[in-house]
Amino acid sequence: MDSYDDRGVGSVGGGAGPGAGQREDVSSVAGQGPGAGPGPRGGMAALTLPYQIVAAVALSVIGLLACAQLAMVFLHVAPSNTLTKQHGEAVDDWVYPEFEQNWKLFAPNPLQQNIAIHVRAEISGADGRRTTSWMSLSGEDGKAIRGNPLPSHIHQNELRRGWDFYLGSHDSENRANGTRGELSERYIRRIAMLRLSEHDYGGTIERIQIRSEVRSVAAPAWSKEKISTRPSYRVLPWWTVTAADLPENAEGADQ
Repeated sequence: MDSYDDRGVGSVGGGAGPGAGQREDVSSVAGQGPGAGPGPRGGMAALTLPYQIVAAVALSVIGLLACAQLAMVFLHVAPSNTLTKQHGEAVDDWVYPEFEQNWKLFAPNPLQQNIAIHVRAEISGADGRRTTSWMSLSGEDGKAIRGNPLPSHIHQNELRRGWDFYLGSHDSENRANGTRGELSERYIRRIAMLRLSEHDYGGTIERIQIRSEVRSVAAPAWSKEKISTRPSYRVLPWWTVTAADLPENAEGADQ
């Protein structure tokens, strides 16, 4: 027989009731019982049913508009296809003028012409006046770019952008359209004088003349398209060189 003391081991002060660990387990389970309330909800779930419907409709409309915008812009910049041929007017009405794009998908404004800028000068020296042959400014830029892993932006863009500036501010008769036309003339003259100053012509440059040579890009060998590559020229009038056109005086003239 067990003694009274043996039977009472572990029961003093608590009897056969649960220990502290057991009470914690019971409490945690009780907190998850049917009486426990749900946690706070966020997002659209926190709204009442009418507001949830309004929010869902608003999000659907925004999504449809975004898809329509992407589709219209894609059709606008994409190459000609069946959809643009049938619904081109609707696409243009959607895009213009707020969403106008100035490039085409897969071929952003590809150049179809090679444009070279030439200059010649009238030199006054000990043997009198003489006119130099045409010098290709674009050719010199090309030599500086070819084989150069880090070509200068001056060689790549200065002359090209300057000539575009001139064409955009003059009519076909080389008449300037306001002050921008006069500014573009000074810019072109300074570029030409800067390049001519790198050569020794044995005299003083009195006048300069500039022309452009335009050649269409030839069709690829596999194409049956016939494109004339004969050059066409636009010759500007002679310009008398002034002190403001000289590279060493250009900064002071601007001031």
